[in-house]
Amino acid sequence: MEIQKIKGQNAIITGADSGIGRAIAIEFGKLGANVTVNYHSNKESADEVVEIIKKEGGDAFACKADVSVEEDVIGMFSASKEKFGAVDILINNAGLQKDAALHEMTLEDWQTVIGVNLTGQFLCAREAVRQFLERGVVPEKSRACGKIVCMSSVHDIIPWAGHVNYATSKGGILMMMKTMAQELAPKKIRVNAISPGAIKTPINEEVWSDPESAEKLLDIIPYKRIGEPEDVGKVAAWLVSDDADYITGTTIYVDGGMTLYPAFAGNG
Repeated sequence: MEIQKIKGQNAIITGADSGIGRAIAIEFGKLGANVTVNYHSNKESADEVVEIIKKEGGDAFACKADVSVEEDVIGMFSASKEKFGAVDILINNAGLQKDAALHEMTLEDWQTVIGVNLTGQFLCAREAVRQFLERGVVPEKSRACGKIVCMSSVHDIIPWAGHVNYATSKGGILMMMKTMAQELAPKKIRVNAISPGAIKTPINEEVWSDPESAEKLLDIIPYKRIGEPEDVGKVAAWLVSDDADYITGTTIYVDGGMTLYPAFAGNG
Protein backbone atom coordinates (compact mmCIF):
# COMPACT_ATOMS: atom_id res chain seq x y z
CA MET A 1 0.00 0.00 0.00
CA GLU A 2 1.34 3.40 -0.93
CA ILE A 3 1.76 5.68 2.06
CA GLN A 4 -0.32 8.80 2.24
CA LYS A 5 1.68 11.73 1.02
CA ILE A 6 2.54 14.28 3.68
CA LYS A 7 2.57 17.09 1.15
CA GLY A 8 1.89 20.41 2.81
CA GLN A 9 2.44 19.14 6.34
CA ASN A 10 4.87 21.09 8.49
CA ALA A 11 7.69 19.10 10.06
CA ILE A 12 10.44 20.04 12.47
CA ILE A 13 13.39 17.65 12.34
CA THR A 14 16.07 18.18 14.94
CA GLY A 15 19.67 17.40 14.07
CA ALA A 16 18.70 17.36 10.40
CA ASP A 17 22.02 18.55 9.01
CA SER A 18 23.62 15.09 8.94
CA GLY A 19 23.11 11.35 9.33
CA ILE A 20 19.66 9.99 10.06
CA GLY A 21 18.09 13.43 10.48
CA ARG A 22 19.33 14.47 7.06
CA ALA A 23 17.90 11.32 5.45
CA ILE A 24 14.52 11.88 7.11
CA ALA A 25 14.44 15.52 6.04
CA ILE A 26 15.20 14.62 2.44
CA GLU A 27 12.60 11.82 2.43
CA PHE A 28 10.01 14.27 3.75
CA GLY A 29 11.05 16.72 1.05
CA LYS A 30 10.35 14.08 -1.59
CA LEU A 31 6.85 13.78 -0.16
CA GLY A 32 6.29 17.52 -0.37
CA ALA A 33 6.51 18.45 3.31
CA ASN A 34 7.59 21.82 4.65
CA VAL A 35 10.68 21.09 6.72
CA THR A 36 12.40 23.04 9.46
CA VAL A 37 15.98 21.76 9.25
CA ASN A 38 17.37 22.15 12.74
CA TYR A 39 21.13 22.25 13.27
CA HIS A 40 23.45 23.05 16.14
CA SER A 41 26.60 24.38 14.48
CA ASN A 42 27.00 23.19 10.87
CA LYS A 43 25.04 25.80 8.92
CA GLU A 44 26.64 24.83 5.62
CA SER A 45 25.38 21.25 5.87
CA ALA A 46 21.93 22.43 6.95
CA ASP A 47 21.71 24.80 4.00
CA GLU A 48 22.67 21.94 1.70
CA VAL A 49 19.79 19.85 3.05
CA VAL A 50 17.43 22.78 2.51
CA GLU A 51 18.45 23.03 -1.13
CA ILE A 52 17.97 19.29 -1.68
CA ILE A 53 14.48 19.44 -0.15
CA LYS A 54 13.50 22.35 -2.37
CA LYS A 55 14.72 20.48 -5.44
CA GLU A 56 12.68 17.46 -4.36
CA GLY A 57 9.50 19.52 -4.30
CA GLY A 58 9.19 20.45 -0.65
CA ASP A 59 9.97 23.69 1.13
CA ALA A 60 12.49 24.14 3.93
CA PHE A 61 14.60 26.51 5.95
CA ALA A 62 17.55 26.00 8.27
CA CYS A 63 17.12 26.90 11.94
CA LYS A 64 19.97 26.99 14.45
CA ALA A 65 19.05 25.82 17.95
CA ASP A 66 20.56 23.86 20.80
CA VAL A 67 17.73 21.52 21.77
CA SER A 68 18.99 21.28 25.35
CA VAL A 69 18.38 25.02 25.83
CA GLU A 70 14.77 25.96 26.51
CA GLU A 71 14.99 29.42 24.95
CA ASP A 72 16.49 27.99 21.75
CA VAL A 73 13.72 25.40 21.43
CA ILE A 74 10.96 27.96 21.99
CA GLY A 75 12.61 30.23 19.42
CA MET A 76 12.86 27.41 16.86
CA PHE A 77 9.19 26.50 17.17
CA SER A 78 8.21 30.17 16.91
CA ALA A 79 10.33 30.60 13.78
CA SER A 80 8.87 27.48 12.21
CA LYS A 81 5.32 28.60 12.96
CA GLU A 82 5.99 32.02 11.48
CA LYS A 83 7.42 30.44 8.32
CA PHE A 84 4.99 27.56 7.73
CA GLY A 85 2.24 27.70 10.34
CA ALA A 86 1.71 25.33 13.27
CA VAL A 87 3.78 22.17 13.22
CA ASP A 88 2.16 18.86 12.21
CA ILE A 89 5.13 16.54 12.72
CA LEU A 90 8.08 16.53 15.12
CA ILE A 91 11.02 14.21 14.53
CA ASN A 92 13.00 14.30 17.78
CA ASN A 93 16.30 13.22 16.26
CA ALA A 94 19.14 15.33 17.67
CA GLY A 95 21.59 13.29 19.73
CA LEU A 96 25.23 12.83 20.59
CA GLN A 97 27.74 10.62 22.41
CA LYS A 98 30.48 11.49 24.90
CA ASP A 99 31.87 8.09 25.77
CA ALA A 100 33.95 7.11 28.79
CA ALA A 101 34.31 4.35 31.32
CA LEU A 102 32.01 4.93 34.29
CA HIS A 103 34.81 5.77 36.72
CA GLU A 104 36.33 8.22 34.22
CA MET A 105 33.13 9.92 33.07
CA THR A 106 32.82 13.55 34.12
CA LEU A 107 29.64 15.16 35.30
CA GLU A 108 29.82 17.38 32.23
CA ASP A 109 29.93 14.29 29.97
CA TRP A 110 26.87 12.93 31.72
CA GLN A 111 24.87 16.16 31.72
CA THR A 112 25.69 17.04 28.12
CA VAL A 113 24.41 13.73 26.76
CA ILE A 114 21.33 13.64 28.98
CA GLY A 115 20.67 17.30 28.16
CA VAL A 116 20.63 16.83 24.40
CA ASN A 117 19.38 13.26 24.04
CA LEU A 118 16.65 13.26 26.70
CA THR A 119 15.88 16.76 27.96
CA GLY A 120 16.06 18.05 24.39
CA GLN A 121 13.37 15.61 23.33
CA PHE A 122 11.16 16.66 26.24
CA LEU A 123 11.53 20.36 25.41
CA CYS A 124 10.77 19.85 21.72
CA ALA A 125 7.83 17.55 22.40
CA ARG A 126 6.34 20.03 24.83
CA GLU A 127 6.47 22.86 22.30
CA ALA A 128 5.09 20.65 19.53
CA VAL A 129 2.15 19.56 21.67
CA ARG A 130 1.35 23.16 22.55
CA GLN A 131 1.08 23.97 18.84
CA PHE A 132 -0.88 20.77 18.07
CA LEU A 133 -3.48 21.58 20.70
CA GLU A 134 -3.74 25.23 19.76
CA ARG A 135 -4.46 24.33 16.12
CA GLY A 136 -6.47 21.13 16.56
CA VAL A 137 -7.11 18.41 13.97
CA VAL A 138 -7.00 19.45 10.32
CA PRO A 139 -8.76 16.53 8.55
CA GLU A 140 -7.53 17.41 5.08
CA LYS A 141 -3.95 17.07 6.36
CA SER A 142 -4.11 14.16 8.78
CA ARG A 143 -6.45 12.14 10.97
CA ALA A 144 -4.19 12.96 13.93
CA CYS A 145 -3.86 16.27 15.69
CA GLY A 146 -0.09 15.83 15.55
CA LYS A 147 2.67 13.23 15.30
CA ILE A 148 5.89 12.88 17.27
CA VAL A 149 8.66 10.41 16.53
CA CYS A 150 11.34 10.04 19.20
CA MET A 151 14.62 8.81 17.73
CA SER A 152 16.11 6.31 20.13
CA SER A 153 18.52 3.38 19.69
CA VAL A 154 18.76 -0.37 20.20
CA HIS A 155 20.52 0.70 23.39
CA ASP A 156 17.17 1.54 24.91
CA ILE A 157 17.10 -2.20 25.71
CA ILE A 158 20.68 -3.41 25.08
CA PRO A 159 23.15 -2.38 27.82
CA TRP A 160 26.33 -0.77 26.47
CA ALA A 161 29.39 -0.74 28.71
CA GLY A 162 31.47 2.41 28.36
CA HIS A 163 28.43 4.41 27.25
CA VAL A 164 26.36 4.70 30.42
CA ASN A 165 25.21 8.27 29.70
CA TYR A 166 24.13 7.41 26.14
CA ALA A 167 22.35 4.14 27.06
CA THR A 168 20.62 5.83 29.99
CA SER A 169 19.36 8.62 27.75
CA LYS A 170 17.94 6.10 25.28
CA GLY A 171 16.32 4.03 28.01
CA GLY A 172 14.75 7.24 29.27
CA ILE A 173 13.40 8.00 25.81
CA LEU A 174 11.62 4.64 25.77
CA MET A 175 9.59 5.38 28.90
CA MET A 176 9.14 9.08 28.08
CA MET A 177 7.71 8.15 24.68
CA LYS A 178 5.29 5.60 26.16
CA THR A 179 4.15 7.98 28.89
CA MET A 180 3.60 10.81 26.42
CA ALA A 181 1.71 8.46 24.12
CA GLN A 182 -0.56 7.34 26.96
CA GLU A 183 -1.27 10.92 28.01
CA LEU A 184 -1.75 12.35 24.53
CA ALA A 185 -3.66 9.60 22.71
CA PRO A 186 -7.08 10.93 23.86
CA LYS A 187 -6.09 14.25 22.30
CA LYS A 188 -5.48 12.53 18.93
CA ILE A 189 -1.72 13.01 19.18
CA ARG A 190 0.39 10.00 18.21
CA VAL A 191 3.81 9.45 19.80
CA ASN A 192 6.14 6.65 18.69
CA ALA A 193 9.84 5.88 18.57
CA ILE A 194 12.32 4.51 16.08
CA SER A 195 15.32 2.66 17.50
CA PRO A 196 18.03 2.19 14.87
CA GLY A 197 20.82 -0.33 15.17
CA ALA A 198 24.12 0.08 13.33
CA ILE A 199 23.56 2.79 10.70
CA LYS A 200 26.21 4.40 8.49
CA THR A 201 26.30 7.86 10.06
CA PRO A 202 29.14 10.21 11.07
CA ILE A 203 28.74 9.24 14.75
CA ASN A 204 30.10 5.72 14.08
CA GLU A 205 32.05 6.20 10.85
CA GLU A 206 35.28 4.90 12.37
CA VAL A 207 33.59 1.51 12.73
CA TRP A 208 31.75 1.01 9.44
CA SER A 209 34.45 2.65 7.31
CA ASP A 210 37.12 0.17 8.49
CA PRO A 211 36.70 -3.22 6.75
CA GLU A 212 37.91 -5.25 9.73
CA SER A 213 35.71 -3.40 12.22
CA ALA A 214 32.75 -3.56 9.87
CA GLU A 215 33.15 -7.32 9.51
CA LYS A 216 33.12 -7.74 13.30
CA LEU A 217 30.03 -5.57 13.50
CA LEU A 218 28.19 -7.92 11.16
CA ASP A 219 28.59 -10.68 13.78
CA ILE A 220 25.88 -8.98 15.85
CA ILE A 221 23.59 -8.17 12.90
CA PRO A 222 21.65 -11.27 11.80
CA TYR A 223 20.62 -9.61 8.52
CA LYS A 224 24.32 -9.21 7.66
CA ARG A 225 24.37 -5.66 6.45
CA ILE A 226 24.92 -2.29 8.06
CA GLY A 227 21.95 0.02 7.74
CA GLU A 228 21.75 3.16 5.65
CA PRO A 229 20.21 6.42 6.92
CA GLU A 230 17.58 6.06 4.20
CA ASP A 231 16.35 2.85 5.87
CA VAL A 232 15.27 4.97 8.82
CA GLY A 233 13.99 7.83 6.69
CA LYS A 234 11.46 5.63 4.92
CA VAL A 235 10.19 4.16 8.20
CA ALA A 236 9.78 7.66 9.66
CA ALA A 237 7.79 8.81 6.62
CA TRP A 238 5.42 5.86 6.94
CA LEU A 239 5.08 6.22 10.71
CA VAL A 240 3.83 9.82 10.47
CA SER A 241 1.40 9.00 7.65
CA ASP A 242 -2.26 8.13 8.10
CA ASP A 243 -1.43 4.56 7.10
CA ALA A 244 0.03 4.31 10.62
CA ASP A 245 -2.83 6.19 12.28
CA TYR A 246 -3.64 3.38 14.74
CA ILE A 247 -0.05 3.14 15.97
CA THR A 248 0.98 5.00 19.10
CA GLY A 249 3.27 4.20 22.02
CA THR A 250 5.29 1.79 19.88
CA THR A 251 9.00 1.47 19.14
CA ILE A 252 10.08 0.23 15.71
CA TYR A 253 13.54 -1.35 15.75
CA VAL A 254 15.34 -0.67 12.46
CA ASP A 255 18.32 -2.84 13.28
CA GLY A 256 18.70 -5.82 10.96
CA GLY A 257 17.86 -8.05 13.91
CA MET A 258 20.46 -6.74 16.37
CA THR A 259 17.91 -6.94 19.20
CA LEU A 260 17.32 -10.65 18.49
CA TYR A 261 20.28 -11.61 20.70
CA PRO A 262 22.26 -13.23 17.84
CA ALA A 263 24.74 -14.82 20.28
CA PHE A 264 21.95 -17.29 21.12
CA ALA A 265 21.40 -18.35 17.50
CA GLY A 266 23.54 -21.45 18.13
CA ASN A 267 21.63 -22.42 21.29
CA GLY A 268 23.53 -19.97 23.49
